[in-house]
Amino acid sequence: MSVVMNPQENQPNPLDYLDQIAPAASKKRFFNLSGPVLMGAITFGIIILICAVLVTTSTLSSSKTTAKLAARLVVVEKIAKDSTGKIKSSQLRAVNSELKTFLTNTIRDIEPLLASENTKIKDLPKSLLNTKADTDLINRLEDARLNAIFDRTYTREMAYELNNILNLMHEIYKNASSTSLKSFLDETYKNLTPIQEQFANFESTES
Repeated sequence: MSVVMNPQENQPNPLDYLDQIAPAASKKRFFNLSGPVLMGAITFGIIILICAVLVTTSTLSSSKTTAKLAARLVVVEKIAKDSTGKIKSSQLRAVNSELKTFLTNTIRDIEPLLASENTKIKDLPKSLLNTKADTDLINRLEDARLNAIFDRTYTREMAYELNNILNLMHEIYKNASSTSLKSFLDETYKNLTPIQEQFANFESTES
């Protein structure tokens, strides 16, 4: 019995045959992170990281400066109040009285503005309110009182302290993003400058 061969039988399926002779095509990924694209992604990530670090550093630096300003205002106000009964010159007492009023009002008005900059006057660290420099200043003033040269020493020291406060205000003003804070600092700077100059130019009659 002869078997009739069907020419269609045992022939490779055309699709299978094409699969065998065609080179395996690499599957495309939706995101190809190789070559230039990968380098671009890495560069972009680095830029984002640097920007985040700069913003964080700037914020911390700003908070540190505003806290220092707040501390100087509080410390100098206390020194001005404690010195009231030690001043001999009536002219200097008047200037000191003006300074006390100025500092009291400034601390009151700047408190909510500094709070928006993450600085709370009531929560200032003791390290800013009781520095070695402040202790040394108090000791110098006490020595001056004992040696009857308080007025002369007080005006010199206060002129220096107020100048430091003015410099801090100027530094914060340059970096502040808050319009209300900048406006307040500008006005306060103008009002404090003549008081600082009165201390700097005061001529003591002490011998």
